[in-house]
Amino acid sequence: MRHESILVIGGSGFIGRHVVAQLAASGRRVLVPSRRYERARPLLVLPTVQVIEADVFDEAELRQLLRNVDAVINLVGVLHSRSAPAGAVWGPQFERAHVELPRRLVRACEATQVRRCLHMSALGAATDGPSMYLRSKAAGEKIMLDAAAMDVTVLRPSVVFGPEDQFLNLFARLQRWLPVLALGGAEARFQPVYVQDVARAFLLALEDRSTIGKTFELVGPNVYSLRELIRMAGLYSGHPRPLFGLPPALARLQALMLEFMPGGPLMSRDNVDSMKVDNVASAERPALPGWQATALEAVAPLYLGPH
Repeated sequence: MRHESILVIGGSGFIGRHVVAQLAASGRRVLVPSRRYERARPLLVLPTVQVIEADVFDEAELRQLLRNVDAVINLVGVLHSRSAPAGAVWGPQFERAHVELPRRLVRACEATQVRRCLHMSALGAATDGPSMYLRSKAAGEKIMLDAAAMDVTVLRPSVVFGPEDQFLNLFARLQRWLPVLALGGAEARFQPVYVQDVARAFLLALEDRSTIGKTFELVGPNVYSLRELIRMAGLYSGHPRPLFGLPPALARLQALMLEFMPGGPLMSRDNVDSMKVDNVASAERPALPGWQATALEAVAPLYLGPH
C-alpha cells in the first residue's frame, strides 16, 4: 500500500523543503508543522502541502498531527549546542533535537498506530564518536530502530550541498570578503551529497519495505578534502583565496571565538571534533536500492557562479 499522507517534521528547513517538494510532486498529501508559520510559507505554493503552526516537542500536539497521516519523516537536526552539563555526554540542544524528539516521536507513533517512519541521522554517527553531535545522532538512531511497533528506515547523509546551503555558500561568501582564509581541519575528508538526491532517497525508501530496520549512507560519488572544497567554492564564485590550515590547538581557539559570533556560530569546537573522523562512506553499509548520486562539479558552479 502506498503511503499517501506524510507528516514531515523539519520540513521547512534546507533539506526539508526539497523533501516536501518531491513528495508533493508525487501526488502525496504533506503535512508540515512549524513553530513559526512564516518560515514555512514558501511551501504553501505546493498544491498538496498543508502548513500547521505547531510545536513538535509537545507530545500532545505531536499525537494530534500523527492522527491525520499514515507515515512520518523526521528531518530535525541541529549543528550546534552549548557544552555538556556535568554528567552528560552531549549538550542540551543536541539532547532536545537528536534524542528527546525521537523518544517523543516513538511514543506518539505508538499511541496513534503510525508505523512507517523515515529518520534522518548523520554520516559518521557513532556512540563513541569524537563529537557531541555524532554521539547524540547515534543515540537518536538507536531509539528509532529499537521501536518494535514501528517500521523505521534511517538515512545518514554526508554534508549536503545545493542552492541555499550553508556549506559551499559559506566558503564562497568568506572568500568574497576576506583576502586569506585560515581554518582548522583543512585536510579532513568529506563526500558531499546533492540535496535533490537526498530528497529522492527519502521517496525511494518510503515505499521500499526491504529498507525497514536498516541504515543507509547517502554520499556523493567523490571524496574531497576540506581544503579542496574551499578552493572549489572560491573558483566557482569567482573569488579564489589562499587557504592556510591551522594546527589543532589554534583550530580550537578559532572555533571558540566563532562560537560567539553575532547571529549564531559559524563554527564550534564540537564541529572541529567532528572533523577528527573522515565524513566518508563506510564499507559495510548497504546501498539504497535504485539510488544514484550527482557529482558536485555538475551542480555547484550553477549556483555559486557570480551573477
